This record gives sequence, C-alpha cells and structure tokens, in this order.
Amino acid sequence: MSLADAVAHLSPEHWERANRLLVRKALAEFAHERLITPEADGDGGYVVRGDDGLTRYRFTATLRSLDHWQVDPESITRHRDGAELPLAALDFFIELKTSLGLSDEVLPVYLEEISSTLSGTCFKLTKPQIPSAELAKASFQEIETGMTEGHPCFVANNGRLGFGVHEYLSYAPETASPVRLVWLAAHRSRAAFTAGVGIEYESFVRAELGDGTVERFAATLTEQGLDPEDYLLIPVHPWQWWNKLPVTFAAEVAQRHLVCLGEGDDEYLAQQSIRTFFNTTSPEKHYVKTALSVLNMGFMRGLSAAYMEATPAINDWLAQLVENDPVLKSTGLSVIRERAAVGYRHLEYEAATDRYSPYRKMLAALWRESPVPSLQEGESLATMASLVHVDHTGASFAGALIERSGLTPVEWLRRYLRAYFTPLLHSFYAYDLVYMPHGENVILVLKDGAVQRAIYKDIAEEIAVMDPQAVLPPVVERIRVEVPEDKKLLSIFTDVFDCFFRFLAADLAGEGILDEDDFWRTVAESVREYQKSAPELADKFRQYDMFAPEFALSCLNRLQLRNNKQMVDLADPSGALQLVGSLKNPIAGL
Repeated sequence: MSLADAVAHLSPEHWERANRLLVRKALAEFAHERLITPEADGDGGYVVRGDDGLTRYRFTATLRSLDHWQVDPESITRHRDGAELPLAALDFFIELKTSLGLSDEVLPVYLEEISSTLSGTCFKLTKPQIPSAELAKASFQEIETGMTEGHPCFVANNGRLGFGVHEYLSYAPETASPVRLVWLAAHRSRAAFTAGVGIEYESFVRAELGDGTVERFAATLTEQGLDPEDYLLIPVHPWQWWNKLPVTFAAEVAQRHLVCLGEGDDEYLAQQSIRTFFNTTSPEKHYVKTALSVLNMGFMRGLSAAYMEATPAINDWLAQLVENDPVLKSTGLSVIRERAAVGYRHLEYEAATDRYSPYRKMLAALWRESPVPSLQEGESLATMASLVHVDHTGASFAGALIERSGLTPVEWLRRYLRAYFTPLLHSFYAYDLVYMPHGENVILVLKDGAVQRAIYKDIAEEIAVMDPQAVLPPVVERIRVEVPEDKKLLSIFTDVFDCFFRFLAADLAGEGILDEDDFWRTVAESVREYQKSAPELADKFRQYDMFAPEFALSCLNRLQLRNNKQMVDLADPSGALQLVGSLKNPIAGL
C-alpha cells in the first residue's frame, strides 16, 4: 500500500458525510443527556445555540419515549451572523465547549477521539453498502464487520488513540483484515496460567495452537539455550508487540523473561470490542482476548494479570448457576465461558503503581468459548449490536430480521425479549446478579430471522452481585459490589431501556414497523409474564419496581466528557455515575 492509498478514504465527500452524521448524533445524545436544550423555532424545527449565543444549529427531529431525539441528519444547518456555515464536528465541540463541560485538558484529547471516529466513518463509507435485508442473511463475522455505528450512546465511540492509519487498516473490526497473533514465551516466575474445571495447560495449548506450532515454539526456545518447561505461552495483539512490549518491557525481553516466538498459524478477525479475536481458520476454537494499550471510549483497553487469575473460576460459577436454574434454562440462555487465562506480572511496575494502573494491564490474555459448536441445524449467529444497525437507506437490521422471520413485529419482539430480557430480570430478582448486557456483550442465536436464544459473554469483568449477604465462593468474591438501594434497578433501566431499547424502539417506529406504544407494551407484558411465573419473588418485585413512574437519567457521554482517559473509578463504579434528573418510565401504567 502506498502512502497516499492509506488515506484514500479521507475524501472531501466522505468527510462531509461523516461530519453530518456525527453532528446528528451529538445533537441527539447531548439533548438526551440535557447538556444542550434545543428550542422550538416556530417552524416545526429546533435550534441549539453555541456558547457565544451567535452560532446556531437548526434541525428537525421527532421526540420519542425516554427523551429520545430522532434527528434528521439532512435537516441540520449551521448559522452565524446571517451566513450559513459548513457542518464541522470539531468546530461543534469548540463552539459548545462550556455547555458540554469540556475542560482545557480534556478538549484536545476528545477532539482527537472525534477525529479518529470521523476517520473510521469515512472508511466505512468506502465499503460496499450492504442493505440490511442482505446483511440479515449474512454470516456471523460478516455481520460483525458490517456494523457501522459502534456504541449507540457514545458520540466519540471509535477513538482508538494509539493506532496509526496502517494499524487502523490492519486491526479495526470494520476493515475485516485477517490477523495472526504474536506469541510470547513468558517465564513462569512472573507468569501464571489459570483455567476452568477440567482444563490442563499443555493439552489446552496444543488444542489451540496445534502440535506443529507448539513444537516450533519449543525449538525457538531450546535454540537459545532455554528450557520450554520454564515458560508459559501468551498470545499478544500485534500492535501491543510492535508498540509497547519491546520498549516498556525492554528489561523483560533483555533478560529472557519474555521471548518472542513469532506468529501463530491461525487467522483471526477483530471483533467490535477491538481487542477480542474470532478464529476464522477454525471457528470452533476459542476467541482470544488480548491486552491492548490503546485509549478507546473512556478507558485504556488493557487486561490485568491479577484479574485474569480468578476469571475462569468466575465463569464456571456463573455457568453452573445458569445451568441449575430452571427459569434461566427455560429461556435457552447460555454463557460462553472464559475458560483459561494467562497473565504476566512486571514486578517493578507493580511496585511503582496501584492496582488500577494501565502499567499493570499490558500483558495478559484469555480464551473464551466459541458459540459456533453450540448451533443446531439451521441456526445462525449475530451480535446483538446489529439490532440497532441501520443501513445507508435508513433500513434497520432488526426490521430486516422481522421481515425475514414472517412473524408479526410484536411476536418477533416477544421472542427476543424472552431470550434476552427475561434472563436479566430473573438474575436481578433471584440473585441480585447484574450483567453489562449491551449489544456487544450479547450474541443472538437466530433461525430464519427469529431469535431462538441469547448467549451472554464478557463475564468476569462485567458481572456483579449486589447482595452484601450473598454466599459466594472465595475465588468469586471480587464480583460483589456495594450499590445504594435506589440505584440497583438502574442496571436494567439504564443499561437495557435507555442504552438499547430506546434506539431499537425508535428505529422500528421510524420505519413504521412497530409503533412505540406497542413496543413498550410488549416489554411491559414480558415483565408481567416473568413476574407471574415467580410468585415467590413478589416482595422483591415490590421493593424494586419495574413499573415505577420514573427512573434516574444516567449519562454516559457526561462521564467521557469529564474524563476521557478513565471514565469510571473502578474502585467505586456506582459512585461515578452522572445522574441528571429523571426519565419517564415507558412501561409505567402499562
């Protein structure tokens, strides 16, 4: 690839389109989070003023449930002193810097994240525009790499600060570039391998890598006078090897605590979460999740060696809970377990930092089960994030699935809610157990467009038990969290209603597929159906009322605008919430 080819996607036409789409999202989400207050202009449209009072953004929008602003991107215009100005996302953030609470320290880094997000959109605009109806028939990984929006709430959602353009083209999920992982030998004095029940290191590594590759790596060590028995194998993101480890961990390499063995033979595809890889050479093999010291959406995307040690045990605990619970079992829910993990401890950086430091998260990996072997005849997979994907014509992926299924929209939705939402309700009420159930953390099993069941993933870092009295095995104790009583149900109201159903309901209503009232009535019915099936939990249903008139508005962009390097204090996640007023509960009174 030539130097010029690397930026071929950055054309004036694509840049103009990307800016328009991003300003649309910023107006919609910042109005939702009450950072800006659009004023009616008297002509059926709205106006947002810049901090100077002179700059105005005009647009038309439909206001839907949960204060959702469905803004028409083609309607947006920018004005100052009687003149119309081009839309420019970077200018938008500068013009509303005070309204958005962007400090002098955060603003330039945030602008860099916005620039990266715009660049990613430009690249996506160069790809063949696949209609949602076609994508609905596509394979699991074609759907995964066909997503164009990223997280529906966050405006700066493709920052990936640290990737150069050639690395973006090699490792971003939307580029669908095959990746081979780099493998290191890590001395056992500083590395640890932990695994779930029934897994043993040697046979596991051979099953993942193949005998030939394991022998080749062993020969590389013996040629240097090193004993392979003294080392554990760690898969590494190629970016992490080229950009971090030989420099930041130079002492480890020099002393042969770490030895680079080269690339593995299997090819992988990066998933929506960037640092997790799906094995395309052997799809039944495990996903591999790697440490990646790149800043993306409010966090450095590292992996903690200390955290990895308990990961397989936490996964086994949850898998057993799901397996033994008749309600969860009846919904078809499964979890793909993180079966094994390996972490490397850099003793000097550990001595110099606290446990949340990015320096402790530079070298670790885990292996997560593939959902492929669990498929029955005629079943296919799609990331749940795909449900809020909308193609270049405005047609939603969810609408295409409904069409393909031949079901009524309400019946399709009912089956989806039974698979995805009922397990969340039951986990909350029966076990005080919550997940991070956003679109990227859930895989849907489909048959002819209809949802058959759901698969939850990203377990060890994302689940929490909010009951201080719960009896947990010692190794699982770290998932216990203290959450104030009045904030517990936000795990459903914020994560599911506001951050996912809000978009799905608006898309289906905007296309005329399913009226918003019918959407939320179906959600209410699914809650009542679950509650009827578990009368023994009636006291909990009253204590944590899903039909409460309103709930607190928890604002995600406000977290990132305040501190885009670490959005949440990991020692006190609920204390970091940015709560601003309340939202009317769309199922109250239904």
